[in-house]
Amino acid sequence: MKGGKFGLNPKYGSYRYQTQPALSPAALPVDIDAAIGYFIHRLTQPPTLIARLILPSKDPSPSRRIGTLSEKSLHADLKHWYAAPDDRIETEVDGFVIDLVRDAELIEIQTRNLGSMKRKLALLLDAHPVRLVHPIAAEKWIVRQTADGEEIGRRRSPKRGRFFDFFAELVRIPHLLPHTNLTLEALLTREEEIRRDDGKGSWRRKGWSIHDRRLLEVTERRTFSTVADYLALLPTGLPSPFTTRDLATSAKIPLRLAQRAAYTLRQLNGLTIVGKQANALLYEIVDLS
Repeated sequence: MKGGKFGLNPKYGSYRYQTQPALSPAALPVDIDAAIGYFIHRLTQPPTLIARLILPSKDPSPSRRIGTLSEKSLHADLKHWYAAPDDRIETEVDGFVIDLVRDAELIEIQTRNLGSMKRKLALLLDAHPVRLVHPIAAEKWIVRQTADGEEIGRRRSPKRGRFFDFFAELVRIPHLLPHTNLTLEALLTREEEIRRDDGKGSWRRKGWSIHDRRLLEVTERRTFSTVADYLALLPTGLPSPFTTRDLATSAKIPLRLAQRAAYTLRQLNGLTIVGKQANALLYEIVDLS
């Protein structure tokens, strides 16, 4: 197994990925859960200086701009659905543009990648109560269109989202979840995903691109503000102690999602490690009473 790093390559005179000698087996991690936790931890860290050097330059503060011109339909639909009559829409607070301001509370709707909100949340939470709203597609309809937007088919996706899927996003901001000014709200939705046969999409979709997403209905909502709220997502009947594989089996979810849930709950001090079973960590739920 070879590793590498970004560095200045004299042959090309630019920063490129350079391989390094293979690691010996003794140097490889044997604790799978710990290794997953480490890489997830790295995902939650700020970009390194070298990453800033090699990535294309962008507006240094995109979250401060009003983005209605490039706003996707799902975000606009949810903002319209969530707004109350007296809410202020797209209002600037402390230099950031906020989706909705309701009295003293700032409401931000994020349809994906909660990690992109880390900096914005960190700067706002010390001075304002913030509610972060995230949709999960409990039912999704795939609408196929030609490259010109003419509809040629519609089918229901076999995937069914549920509240436990929230952990796939929460793992990006575990250090912010305990903040007393932060409330998260997950919405189960029915939505349409618009795909176009324009040759610009992933090879997995054979070139079909995801052009847009549209809200059909919000079917259920759930609020999270305490450790107990997140622990309530765990299935009943878990053995004590349990491994992430036990969690995956009990909740009927992929192992990767179970590992992300365990990592997030550990950061919230909702789970504690009590031992190991072979290479798997053993967890127990912390008594919060």
